[in-house]
Amino acid sequence: MYLPNYTVTNSILTYIGKIEAAKALIENSPLIPSWEKDFVKDAQIRTVHYSTHLEGNLLEFPEVKKIIEGYEDEVIAFDRDVYEVLNYREIVKFIEKLFEKAKSSENKKYSSDMLDLELILKIHRILSRKILKEGRRGAIRTKNADLISSKHFKKVLVFPKVTEIMPNLTGFLEWVASKNGRETHPVLKAGIAHYELTRIHPFDDQNGRTARALSTLILYLDGYNIKSFFSLDEHFDKNPMDYYNHLAIVQEDKGDLTKWLEYFSKALAIELMCIKEKVLRLSKDAKLKGAVGQVALNERQEKIVNYIQDFGFINNSKWKKMFSDYSDDTILRDLQDLMKKKVVKKVGKTKSARYVLR
Repeated sequence: MYLPNYTVTNSILTYIGKIEAAKALIENSPLIPSWEKDFVKDAQIRTVHYSTHLEGNLLEFPEVKKIIEGYEDEVIAFDRDVYEVLNYREIVKFIEKLFEKAKSSENKKYSSDMLDLELILKIHRILSRKILKEGRRGAIRTKNADLISSKHFKKVLVFPKVTEIMPNLTGFLEWVASKNGRETHPVLKAGIAHYELTRIHPFDDQNGRTARALSTLILYLDGYNIKSFFSLDEHFDKNPMDYYNHLAIVQEDKGDLTKWLEYFSKALAIELMCIKEKVLRLSKDAKLKGAVGQVALNERQEKIVNYIQDFGFINNSKWKKMFSDYSDDTILRDLQDLMKKKVVKKVGKTKSARYVLR
């Protein structure tokens, strides 16, 4: 059985701590459904674009966005580039479906330890549609190979021989399902899977994408889908040589995964901290959580609620200073709407009235 070799360093612990903190805040912050949909859509587009761009796809972000939204006829590009984008879009959907199935399963133990060879082959079949010949989709490679960075034409990894592929895959999957695999933190397990599938390089093509998709799937199945808001691939594509060098350094370190796992956990921490900041801005530093939950507010109403959170109440003299460009009638309509939504209540009468949170 495969057994990963690494040390849990202080850096890894720090990054995982940041990941856990960001995860908790993102999952518990109040966002109205339309905002959540925007986050998910943005993450999907970023994942598709940057994972394919990392390995040489020539399409730019706006073109990928058009293809994902169903306007591929408006994009002038090589067929292969378009199919790579369409295929990765299907992988994103496939991961979401597997996650929803796992979440609704009566088997509460459904997690990444249930991964098997057929699932890996299926991921590859989806990714290689109209890219490889039909007989090579989801088929183990029959020739020896090296990893070449498509952007820099540099040999990065030396892969196992053809006769070693199945024993390596079997050993890896046995570890995932083992006690050691089940007890490994999901972030580390995803990073290990990312590297190991890249190292084994079981297919003729689409290995990197298969490895990144499997890594994301493991995070999802082990409870780290984080509302489907994140995309690791953008971080990798921003500095592709850094990504490939961290993959290569494992072989240089005689199989020690520590530096790769530091890089991988840092990448996820950076991504989630960026998402956290976006969520905080949208939820007004999370002040609206206790007051409004999922209630939709306009910009003025958000300012009113934030002011009350900070100072305990708002009255006529205060909102005149805050909203000098608006009439009293406009602000009073906003307040009436907030009372109707049971966010605030009125204390007192006439001009001396104050509005406080319910």
